[in-house]
Amino acid sequence: MSRAALRWISGPVLRATAQGPFAMREAVHVGASKLLGEVVRIEGAEIVVQVYEDTTGLKPGTTIEGTGAPLAIPLGPGLLGHIFDGLMRPLADASTTFVQPGMRHAEPGRFAFEPRVKVGDVVRPGAIVGTASAEGVRAQACLAPPNVGGVVVSVGPARTMREDEVACTLRQDDGTTRDVALGHAWPVRVPRPVARRLAPVAPLVTGQRIVDSLFPVALGGKAAVPGGFGTGKTVLLEALAKGCNADVIVYLGCGERGNEMAGVLDEFPRLTDPRNGQPLMARTVVIANTSNMPVAAREASIYSAVTVAEYFRDQGLAVALMADSTSRWAEALREVSGRFGELPGEGGYPAYLSSRIADFYERAAIVEPLCGGTGSVTVIGAISPPSGDFSEPVTSHTKRYVKAFWALDVKRAQARSYPAIHPLQSYAEDAESFAPWWAGAGNGEWVALRRRFLTLLDEEARLERMARIVGRDALPVRQQLSLLCASLIDEAFLRQSALSEVDRVCSPARQAAMMRILGRFVELAERAVAAGASVEAIGSLACVRTLKRMREEIGDGEVERIGALAADVERQFASLVSTPGEKVAADR
Repeated sequence: MSRAALRWISGPVLRATAQGPFAMREAVHVGASKLLGEVVRIEGAEIVVQVYEDTTGLKPGTTIEGTGAPLAIPLGPGLLGHIFDGLMRPLADASTTFVQPGMRHAEPGRFAFEPRVKVGDVVRPGAIVGTASAEGVRAQACLAPPNVGGVVVSVGPARTMREDEVACTLRQDDGTTRDVALGHAWPVRVPRPVARRLAPVAPLVTGQRIVDSLFPVALGGKAAVPGGFGTGKTVLLEALAKGCNADVIVYLGCGERGNEMAGVLDEFPRLTDPRNGQPLMARTVVIANTSNMPVAAREASIYSAVTVAEYFRDQGLAVALMADSTSRWAEALREVSGRFGELPGEGGYPAYLSSRIADFYERAAIVEPLCGGTGSVTVIGAISPPSGDFSEPVTSHTKRYVKAFWALDVKRAQARSYPAIHPLQSYAEDAESFAPWWAGAGNGEWVALRRRFLTLLDEEARLERMARIVGRDALPVRQQLSLLCASLIDEAFLRQSALSEVDRVCSPARQAAMMRILGRFVELAERAVAAGASVEAIGSLACVRTLKRMREEIGDGEVERIGALAADVERQFASLVSTPGEKVAADR
């Protein structure tokens, strides 16, 4: 075991004189409390260590011990349903208010193990050796580590066992034997290997209309949610975590305020999964690294979270990782980089900011795991640009690596139009490739309707500027109609309350029905204007108010009511154009 003597301290950064060989990214233990750290630089006989815990009380001469292995976290069936800090140490079971120095990982839990292999079977690296189940969480596959394979020489019977107990023993190609437990450790900075990457063919269904129908993110894709203070980033990510169709949710609070994370930690354990009626925590892992925790641990937390997500992906599951926020992570990089004495780049961030962001987002993918089947990790990262400036480094670099960009707008948030995603500043590069999926979900007109909605919203922005100068009444009739239809789409479709019992989650079937009826309204309104009807008469139709309220009055189990409403819209327009008193000369 290599040792070093501490000689210099600056916050989480230590310099020490090595008394043996150390490797880059080797995990180390510092002092009597065995604070966890990592070697980040080697300069001759001196090593530079980044410590992930509070270094108060350390002094020159303190011993640093190498572990001979990179920084790794334990992965196993005990992750689901629990809350951890950025180094995967349990928070909910802590006996004190704060994480104590040198605190270690949780005690291994007990699970009902059912073997899936027998003596003589050949187990490939990453293959499934059994299943583990416990009350309150979903059954999970037990995997051989991705770097371990061989012939089964012994396997235990079905029984209740701890996750660190041996499930089977393998004889490897070199003749040595290796024990395989229910769980295993994996280095957080090393992506877990897969058989192959696959092309995305379906979106992640989030239950948020503006996301699913206008700016979808691929299952196994990458999305960014930038927004200034008060625009609803955290609430949106929580809504996505509660309503998306992923098998497992990994929610990371990275550098966020303690009161926000306290709300998450209090609410999530009490929520019910709308898909199966089980507790939402049964498919959730919460990683909380608040702003008052050591800044270096914030930098590590994002790698811990994506490693956990990859572990569940390798079981053939669809995983959604919500990171709130990557700006706080970048700020941790900037602070620690300054203590290293590195030259700052744009905005004071280190020169390697872009490559670190790329490393994180590139671990999102839909893949064929080593065990077979299909698994995915979808990464959704919130960004907190100072003063809402999307040209700042974290946002501008992130845009290079994501394919869905959901820009939150301060003015929409101030108008209480939530989610405050700006439809003209947002985009989804993969959107039109999901047309076959939407056709299978009952919306074969999705591409045309989506394009129509976005065109109307774009016209609205242009015409609003003109209307402020000359007044709405001075605009031509068709332009007044565009403003009316765009306002209806905004009110009836884009708005969605995360606090509504009916509308907090919207199924694809209901989204499709709502898009169709609104698209039909626009079509009928244009015909009515061409036939001589006034925009005022169209806006005063009873169905306009009904359409605006359908999001709150028609739930997912009542989609057929939208069909009845569509018939009523047809009748009202037929009556409008057949009433001579409602006709006016249309301005062409």
